[in-house]
Amino acid sequence: MDERTQQIITILLDSFWPMLVAGIKVTIPLTLISFTLGLILALLTALARISGIKPLAAIARFYVWVIRGTPLLVQLFIIFYGLPNLGITLDRFVAAVIGFTLSVGAYNSEIMRAAILSISKGQWEAAYSIGMTRRQALKRIILPQAARVTVPPLGNSFISLVKDTSLAATITVTEMFQTSQQVVAATYEPLWIYIEVAVIYLLFSTVLSALQNSLEHRFERYVQK
Repeated sequence: MDERTQQIITILLDSFWPMLVAGIKVTIPLTLISFTLGLILALLTALARISGIKPLAAIARFYVWVIRGTPLLVQLFIIFYGLPNLGITLDRFVAAVIGFTLSVGAYNSEIMRAAILSISKGQWEAAYSIGMTRRQALKRIILPQAARVTVPPLGNSFISLVKDTSLAATITVTEMFQTSQQVVAATYEPLWIYIEVAVIYLLFSTVLSALQNSLEHRFERYVQK
């Protein structure tokens, strides 16, 4: 093994732990917080879209239109670099959470809306026939069934968000990709360091995909065949 190869191996071994720690301490929490808040926002947006209340539905449609029609990177820049012009200065982590939450909320609201609308009207009518209100029918009958339908697409959305958090590096959040950039600046080995961080993202995604498959199989037990 020549000296150059030994040097690269040493750099990769030394950089692996700092990047993994950044992934565990920043990337994963950023993903979990943003996704959880995003799901709440997505559900509220989906319910607003199907509520039949025109002003509420119009606001929800406008929000989805704006977020889905503009790049996530631009949204992060507006939140972190643009809002200070209006006197609103946010912590970089908070800015990232807001940006990712808005993105998750907009995209997943369409998943939830489609899932709710996929439940047959007969389910609503059956609930009404036994004296349930619309809210009770939604909570006890419709949403539990819709939740099963949303598992695969929401799982994919969560895995995508793990990778999208790398964009937080552009607003100086010290997550996994930002850490890899710092390592590159110190070692001048962009090829191998970026391959290494890509492998770590791949490991995270593989574990999450396995968990998603397990969850899907669990829900399949309740599906009539």
